[in-house]
Amino acid sequence: MARAADGKPISTVERPWLDFNELPFRTTRPPIALVVLLLLTLLAAGIFIVRLATGWGLVTNLNDNYGWGLWKGFNTLVGIALGASGFTTAFAVYVLGGEKYRPFARMAVLVGILGYMSSVFSLLIDLGHPERIVFPIIYWNAESPLFEVAWCVMLYMTVMIFEFTPAVFERFGLKRAETVVHQMVIPLVIGGTVLSTLHQSSLGSLFLNVPDQLDKLWYTPLLPLFFFMSAVYVGPAMVIVVATMASKALSRKLESDLLATLAKALPVLLGIYLFARVAELAGARELGLLFEGTRSSAIYWLEMSIGVIIPMVLLAFKAVRDNTSLRFVASLMVVLGLMLNRVDVSIVSWARPHDAASYIPHPLEFGFTIGLWAGLALVFYVAAKYLPLFPPAHGAASE
Repeated sequence: MARAADGKPISTVERPWLDFNELPFRTTRPPIALVVLLLLTLLAAGIFIVRLATGWGLVTNLNDNYGWGLWKGFNTLVGIALGASGFTTAFAVYVLGGEKYRPFARMAVLVGILGYMSSVFSLLIDLGHPERIVFPIIYWNAESPLFEVAWCVMLYMTVMIFEFTPAVFERFGLKRAETVVHQMVIPLVIGGTVLSTLHQSSLGSLFLNVPDQLDKLWYTPLLPLFFFMSAVYVGPAMVIVVATMASKALSRKLESDLLATLAKALPVLLGIYLFARVAELAGARELGLLFEGTRSSAIYWLEMSIGVIIPMVLLAFKAVRDNTSLRFVASLMVVLGLMLNRVDVSIVSWARPHDAASYIPHPLEFGFTIGLWAGLALVFYVAAKYLPLFPPAHGAASE
């Protein structure tokens, strides 16, 4: 540890600049996991450069029948949904008075930023003219749901960055700037919650424009509401998953009691969502579609079982919520179920003519997706390592 002239140690938070003697892996070999993440990130960067230089042809299997492929259906929709952990946690802490969850606030906001960054980079590689990503700022079309989504995403990203700046200011000892931003936190959180509510639901509104192309098991006028509800319940699950993984990666003690309390909300939120989905099908007289034995019904059952029913039942038991491993697995199932839902709505459930060209993602589409998320994980690790993302931890990571 660095020491001042009087010989007293200087803490990381008080030190205004990095001590280059403490940079990662300066004298030791880097962990193999981080090397793999870095290599995958470089792979994604290479694919991105090839796409910009040559166009779509070499890196995607998109065709006229499938305009929304892996990049939009997974990276964009999933990234934005998982980024909801930022607004749900911040709202609970700063507006609802859930001060006990403050240890997870900065982490959740960072996860939100990274989730939205996955959307930005995926749009850049997916757009035919990536330079036109700024067009919603220049050309306004207030009647388009996509226009509203674009503006809400831009504004919400800005809000989340401001929410996260106290961690940077604290790290570099900028006390005055940190104080100013802290005074703005509650208005920022309220504004961010409104923006997130608007665009989470508006993403569902996009698919209301294609009622004849979306499978009846997923198409409903309530799709905007379902998108918002799923973004709300995945927030606590994402906090549990990321906090547990971070405790292992950083060898820090896990706030297990707090996560167990947070997990209590999941069975309620999942139950409300499940009731709404089933009630909608019953109201539309389409409940029988679940038992037709079709490909769509099988995928629907898989989505709801993995992401809603099983974790809802598991987390209803205190023994599961109090067990670090079981709580992590159940929360991970919630996250995986939401991922499957967004892919089902945007890709799997689309009805196509029997003679239409099929869509199987190109290997480089998978390569870019894997590399992009590896890069986001790498950024999270570096931020967690060198910024005051968590409160001071005592002891080793919990088992």
